[in-house]
Amino acid sequence: MEAPAPAAWQPQEEGFKEICGLLEHQISPTSTTDKFQIWQQLQHFSQFPDFNNYLAFILSRAEGKSVEIRQAAGLLLKNNLRNAYKTMMPAYQQYIKSELLPCLGAADRHIRSTVGTIISVVVQLGGILGWPELLQALITCLDSNDLNHMEGAMDALSKICEDIPQVLDSDVPGLPDRPIKIILPRLYQFFQSPHTSLKKLALGSVNQYIMLMPAALYASMNQYLQGLFALANDQAAEVRKLVCSAFVQLIEVRPSFLEPHLRDVVEYILQVNKDGDDEVALEACEFWSAYCDAQLPPENLREFLPRLIPVLLSNMAYADDDESLAEAEEDESLPDRDQDLKPRFHTSRFHGSDSVEDDDDDIVNAWNLRKCSAAALDILSNVFGDEILPTLMPVVEAKLAASGDESWKDREAAVLALGAVAEGCIDGLYPHLSQMVEFLIPLLDDKFPLIRSISCWTVSRFSKYIVQESGHHKGYEHFDKVLMGLLRRILDTNKRVQEAACSAFATLEEEAAEDLAPRLEIILQHLMCAFGKYQRRNLRIVYDAIGTLADAVGAELNKPAYLEILMPPLIAKWQQLSNSDKDIFPLLECFTSIAQALGTGFSQFAEPVFQRCIAIIQSQQLAKADPVTAGFLYDKEFIVCSLDLLSGIVESLGGGIESLVSQSNLRDLLLQCCMDDVSDVRQSAFALLGDLARLFAAHLRPRLPEFLDVAAKQLNTPKLKETISVANNACWAIGELAVKVHQEISPIAMTVMSCLVPILQHSEELNNKSLVENSAITLGRLAWVCPEILSPHMEHFMQSWCIALSMIHDDIEKEDAFRGLCAMVRKNPSGALSSLVFMCKAIASWHEIRNEELHNEVCQVLHGYKQMLRNGAWDQYMSALEPPVKEKLLKYQV
Repeated sequence: MEAPAPAAWQPQEEGFKEICGLLEHQISPTSTTDKFQIWQQLQHFSQFPDFNNYLAFILSRAEGKSVEIRQAAGLLLKNNLRNAYKTMMPAYQQYIKSELLPCLGAADRHIRSTVGTIISVVVQLGGILGWPELLQALITCLDSNDLNHMEGAMDALSKICEDIPQVLDSDVPGLPDRPIKIILPRLYQFFQSPHTSLKKLALGSVNQYIMLMPAALYASMNQYLQGLFALANDQAAEVRKLVCSAFVQLIEVRPSFLEPHLRDVVEYILQVNKDGDDEVALEACEFWSAYCDAQLPPENLREFLPRLIPVLLSNMAYADDDESLAEAEEDESLPDRDQDLKPRFHTSRFHGSDSVEDDDDDIVNAWNLRKCSAAALDILSNVFGDEILPTLMPVVEAKLAASGDESWKDREAAVLALGAVAEGCIDGLYPHLSQMVEFLIPLLDDKFPLIRSISCWTVSRFSKYIVQESGHHKGYEHFDKVLMGLLRRILDTNKRVQEAACSAFATLEEEAAEDLAPRLEIILQHLMCAFGKYQRRNLRIVYDAIGTLADAVGAELNKPAYLEILMPPLIAKWQQLSNSDKDIFPLLECFTSIAQALGTGFSQFAEPVFQRCIAIIQSQQLAKADPVTAGFLYDKEFIVCSLDLLSGIVESLGGGIESLVSQSNLRDLLLQCCMDDVSDVRQSAFALLGDLARLFAAHLRPRLPEFLDVAAKQLNTPKLKETISVANNACWAIGELAVKVHQEISPIAMTVMSCLVPILQHSEELNNKSLVENSAITLGRLAWVCPEILSPHMEHFMQSWCIALSMIHDDIEKEDAFRGLCAMVRKNPSGALSSLVFMCKAIASWHEIRNEELHNEVCQVLHGYKQMLRNGAWDQYMSALEPPVKEKLLKYQV
């Protein structure tokens, strides 16, 4: 191979043969040559500047070689260009581009498709401007009337539209219009082509622009809609699917365009919702949720409900080829494969008022027509409420009444439908709750595993109301039957049912909370029996159910008889798992809940658990720096779960673990975690820092300046919105440290103040209640311990700070913040004058200041201002307050 570029590049015979030979070995299933060796040789060739020219030559001109070899050359060329295109010699870039264009009309479809992919990559890297000949070549092919050329150009265009649609909607020097305006009329023409491939590519390309809505599409919307209507009943399922997709996207982003045609569109979608092709029906079914999500007027759908609901119900039955049918036959004795284990994500510890809701209502795995139909029914029930029941219930009842093994799928779909409308139609269903529970309980023991599993889910959707009714005798009987029914299913022999029962039971636990106490022994016996027999995947769900139980019953769990059932199996599992085994995550989470429930009762288990968490964090930090020495790869989840468990132990045992903290290297490890580049690790680290500050500030002192410095840095980041939970916990931790170390906080007081004030001033944009509350409290705590530093600046932040303080519920943290307020006012009374009205509102936001000392301080502040503002000035301020605020201030004798 030659490095210098000659006038016109030509391949050398020898290099050509050698590369073709390697590609042949690479794609041959029977080749004995080691694939890794071939890959190494190809990597070696990649170092030659003209290697990619050879690949382009083989793809476009090696007529004597098989299509497979030419395609392999093209795919390798595509991957190489991604990395090397921008640094290639311009002459070589030009050579490759000049070889690609003539292949747009290649006789072989695979070659055309590969060329289209490479063209899209080149445009991604060099833009339309970097390839002036391309547009003209594409248009010439589109206008050629030769099927190969039209298809090749359309294939390349569709890939550009999919990967980088914006490049065609930008100004190109030398062109009178944007490329999209030149191309759109040709795409519309292809809507009428007799060739399905052209219709499909053209329609798919235009659909890519709905979200972007360029001026050219906006202006030609009528033509586009006419084209969609003309294709609505096309013979090809792929075309009908794209028509549905266009309507779904339009209703989401530009419903006004469909308004004049809405009846026809809804009528059409209703028809194709019954399409013989499941993918078309699925795309159509997305329309109902999209319509409701866009909050469009419900009355436009109302008249269609009597026809729509039976269609949805019919589509909710399992299809014969649904993968769940095969999975449902899996017996519990079959070990889980690694690919059966879904990746799990631990939610880092968060200190504040915004709890992130888990949506566990996912009815298992891959999205399909059944799930989409159930989701549509759910959202329609939320929009129309009980209105849908007269249509829905007769169909549900008819399906449930169908007996015989052959109709089990209809019965299952009917139970799914009841669960789907549990939330939206509860007013209409509530009077019949006891009949429904009576009806569902036997289904928990049905012979078909998928009926047993869906019945668990549906029961869980009503669990809130079942618990509400348990106050009277009949209601308690139902609650107990549901509880025992789910416990039976937890010990089912079918994996799918085990999973559904455990998840449903966790939902019931959350709703029932302490009402579970009388049944704790039998619940624990069932859960620990499941713990002993479940395979790995479902074991994770048992951990969750145990953790949720601990959260639900709290200190009730702290009885020797219960701990005797619960702890030995968990400890045995704990000892069996290595520090790098991912199966330890859910166990760490489970222990966190147990530690918090048991409080001081956890002390007998604390030492080994504490030491293990420290060891896990240490080994992960080593793996991060040197995986070879550690013997495994770093995974942040281990550190996050361990930090959260340590927080749980500190919270529940308080001063009882002082010796463990003081004898460990937790302080240094924690500082390292606070500086970690992964935000989840920092989030949990600052939560633990705040917990430790409350109890063991003295142990943090040797490295206090470093902790304060790194915490302050979290508040001063241009990407605050992306790491808002880290900032929230760091802010809270600074406040907790301030009230413990007092003056030692002063070196960073100004820095922290300058970060917190913008958060308070832009609270609406941040839209994060917790961060705003914590910022207000921490600012107050800083003011309390170093008023002399903050008070000279108070007029800059007093108004937004008081607004934030008035939103906080009465608690000890709010008391601290108001101590800071009083301390600053004493130092600089005039600094708050311009915000006095806001300060009065903040004081009036207290239901009652229980701390007598603070109550007196607030009285003094108000009286001070009353004396300072003479000649009717005080009354003028008071007249600006609403009557309820004035009334609240009477408590302070002003």
